[in-house]
Amino acid sequence: MNQQTQAWGSRIGLILAMAGNAVGLGNFLRFPIQAVQNGGGAFIIPYLISFFLLGLPLLFIEWSTGKLGGMSGHHSPPMILQSAHRHPIWKYFGSMGIFCSTIICAYYVYIESWTLSYAIHSVCGTFMGMSESEVANFFGKYLDLGVSTSFLPHDTMICFIVCVIFNVWILAKGIKDGIEKVAKVAMPMLLLFGIFLVVRAYTLDKGDAGATFGSMDGFNYLWNPQFDSLTNPKVWLAAGGQVFFTMSLGMGCIQCYASYIKKHDDIVLNSLTAGFTNEFTEVVLGSAIIFPIAVGYFGVPAVLEMTQSGGFSLGFKTLPYLFAQWGPVLSALAGLAFFGLLFFSAVTSSLAISTPMVSFFTDNYKWSQKKASWIYGIILLFLALPTVLFFDKGVFDQYDFWAGTFALFFFGMIEAVMFSWVMGIDKGWRIIHYGAEMQLPKIFKFILRYVTPVMMILIFITALIKPKNDDWSQISLSGWEVDNSSIIGELTHKGIGANSSWVSNYYYSDFVGQVTGVTDNAVEINCGEIVKTVALPEGTTPVVNVGDNVEQGTPLSEGTVYNDVMYIDITRISLLLCLVILCVMIYFADKKNKEQQFKIEED
Repeated sequence: MNQQTQAWGSRIGLILAMAGNAVGLGNFLRFPIQAVQNGGGAFIIPYLISFFLLGLPLLFIEWSTGKLGGMSGHHSPPMILQSAHRHPIWKYFGSMGIFCSTIICAYYVYIESWTLSYAIHSVCGTFMGMSESEVANFFGKYLDLGVSTSFLPHDTMICFIVCVIFNVWILAKGIKDGIEKVAKVAMPMLLLFGIFLVVRAYTLDKGDAGATFGSMDGFNYLWNPQFDSLTNPKVWLAAGGQVFFTMSLGMGCIQCYASYIKKHDDIVLNSLTAGFTNEFTEVVLGSAIIFPIAVGYFGVPAVLEMTQSGGFSLGFKTLPYLFAQWGPVLSALAGLAFFGLLFFSAVTSSLAISTPMVSFFTDNYKWSQKKASWIYGIILLFLALPTVLFFDKGVFDQYDFWAGTFALFFFGMIEAVMFSWVMGIDKGWRIIHYGAEMQLPKIFKFILRYVTPVMMILIFITALIKPKNDDWSQISLSGWEVDNSSIIGELTHKGIGANSSWVSNYYYSDFVGQVTGVTDNAVEINCGEIVKTVALPEGTTPVVNVGDNVEQGTPLSEGTVYNDVMYIDITRISLLLCLVILCVMIYFADKKNKEQQFKIEED
């Protein structure tokens, strides 16, 4: 298939694919948790402000630069940025777009396989008759590659490989016959599943199917505004981050999709339609499922505590148990709807974030779409295996932080600066409106020039130096302690604990207290208000006894210990190596293209 002949078959296909790119797991598992933790209904205020000052402007930037690159025959972020400005540095900044999308896809497809497996388990009635703790423990068993949760051996790995093959098979069919056709099926199914669950959530009253409180308690808490939260910088940062991530900005996939639109296609109306479709899915559907249903059974205080573990814990460890209370038929339907919804949203997103690398291959190596897709699939499988095999060692989290948070946001910031301050807002404004059926209000030109780039820079700086516990009153010229989750804190292993060496002869305690229990593989420590159970590394022997007092750094077991920090550092080095290799590939691809162009001009 000739890459240059690819294009979207219809406007509705383009919009659904773009919306599918944005609508992902975060709409249903991340947004409601962010809203609950950051002021309830009041969270919508900074969220919508961030949407108009950050989300929409970056959407216009990525659509317009993508279209510009496509008009020059480029369909991957490095060459798209190079077409926007001729300085060679921009193609290397563009490498971040391919890096982010590929690394994110490596672990995203793994999560996608969870949703597929859970949908199958729900239909088969696996969770019927299980206790709440059994359902919660099922998730841990599923991630344990040595345990099978079905009649198939290694079912976790099999499901993962099936999802990789499924994605590659669709990618091999191209834009029109693959991605667009899937979007036309997946997006309507996703919306139907979502509406079914929202209706069920609204009708879950106290006493219905064992509900102790009723879902309206959850809706009331979620949408009851806590206006005092608006003075907290943490809330505004959370809102800006949610908007950025939910719209799939900074991954290069929007640019890539937009590069396949026709020269005179309207990007203003199309981008607005795709953007608002995502917002409807997130605010209206995403907020009305996991939190209200969980509150209906456990009450607001208990669910607020559960949200500290994030949306994945509620979605995979709690909801299957609650669905099981609805009876065998409705439970199967609800499980299929919820995990099917997650699966469809994951598929449309994983296809989008796979496209930048595939397009880079077809553009620069002149490979067919099929060959590029299958080679990409092999690379994806290779990159994903560490997150599957060493999930409990922190590898997954490192992929997510450095590719799915840091590099993604950094690339978005670079895009905003390049578009507004380097390429120039006047040129950018003309590109946005080339072929447009409607004009944007002039205020957006001001926002694009000043507000969005400055906001991006400020958010990046705050993420870099975020003070401990998000307490911004600590900021002073004399210095402050950074939070463990800040970029500096993450980079310096802040909060890694006592087991900070790669290899050790002992496994040390991270807690202060008294030993109240010892087994061959765990030590129980009474820390005063809470009791901590510390799992000991395999192959080590406990060296403490019941009644011993331990401090942070006290040896708990003896033997050769390969600490998590070793896996974390190796993962970081590997990710950096991937970025370097990608930059080298871009250098030689660009050199080859220039040589070919020179020969053409000579002829």
